[in-house]
Amino acid sequence: MPAEPQPGRSSEPLLRIRGLTKRYGGAVAVDDLSFEIAPGECLGVIGPNGAGKTTTIRMCLGLTGPDAGTIEAFGLPVPAQVREAKRRIGVVTQFDSLDPDFTCAENLRVYGRYFGMPAATVDARIPQLLEFAALTAKADAKPGELSGGMRRRLSLARALVNDPKLLMLDEPTTGLDPQARHLMWERLQVLLQQGKSILLTTHFMDEAERLCHRLIVIDHGRKIAVGTPRGLIAEHLETDVVEVYGDGAAQVARAHAGLAARVETSGDTVFFYVSEPRPLLDTLAGRHDVRYLHRPANLEDLFLKLTGRKIREDA
Repeated sequence: MPAEPQPGRSSEPLLRIRGLTKRYGGAVAVDDLSFEIAPGECLGVIGPNGAGKTTTIRMCLGLTGPDAGTIEAFGLPVPAQVREAKRRIGVVTQFDSLDPDFTCAENLRVYGRYFGMPAATVDARIPQLLEFAALTAKADAKPGELSGGMRRRLSLARALVNDPKLLMLDEPTTGLDPQARHLMWERLQVLLQQGKSILLTTHFMDEAERLCHRLIVIDHGRKIAVGTPRGLIAEHLETDVVEVYGDGAAQVARAHAGLAARVETSGDTVFFYVSEPRPLLDTLAGRHDVRYLHRPANLEDLFLKLTGRKIREDA
C-alpha cells in the first residue's frame, strides 16, 4: 500500500462546505454535509449510487441550488459568486461533454475562450496540455476517433486549460480498462505533486486508496465516516480477511464463526474478518471441500461494512 502524503494545511481551505442540504420532493439527496479541502489535498467522496456524490459536486459548481447550508470556494460564496470562483476550478464530469465536431486541439481552444483567456495564451498552452494527456499525436483527431481512455484524458486536459487550483472529478475513470485507468491515475498524481487540490468521487476503492489523502464516506446523503484510507480501515475493520469458497464454506461458517470477529456471506463466499488469522487458517488447511484466500482488510471491505452489500434499486 503506498504511503499517504499529507498536504500542508497552513493556508485557508480552497473549498469549505457547511451543513449542505438538498431535497428533491420528499427525498433528501444531501443531508447536512460539511467538509473542507486544503491546498494540495485530494479528498475522496465514496458511497453507493444515489448517496449524493454528484449532487454535492453540482451544488459546489452552482449548477444546483442548496436548500440549506453554505459553500465557499476560494473565499467566495457559491452560487452568488460562482462565476468568479469557477475561474480557478477545473471540472471533469461523469460523462464526456466534448464537442464531437471539433478536433482535440479545437476542443481545448474553444474551452479556453469560455474563460475569456486571450487566444495567444490558450494556443501556447495547447501543446503542453496535449503532451500531458499523451495526445500530442491526436491533436487533429476528433473525439469520435479516440478510445475511451483518450477521451477521458482529453476531458482532463480541457479542465486544465485555465490552470485551476482545484479540480472536481466526478468518477473520472468509469468505463475505462485497467491500462487506461492507471494512466489516468499517473496524470492525477502529477497534478497533486504540482500542488493542485482534487475533489474526487469514485466507485473504485483502489483508486481512492491510491490517490486520496482523506476520504469521506456518505450514504443516504449523510457523512458516516471521514479519515485517511489507512485510518478508516484501522478504525472500522479487523486487520485480516479470509475468504472461503466451495461446497463446505457454509459448514465452515457454522462451525468456526467463533474464530472471527465478524462473518458475512455473499453468494457462495464466506468472509471471515479476523485480527488473528492463524487458528482459522490452520483449520482450513486440513479441509479439501473448500478453497480460501487470506488477505489484508481493504477499502472495499470498509465500504461494504459501512454501506451494506445489498444492491440499491437506483444502482
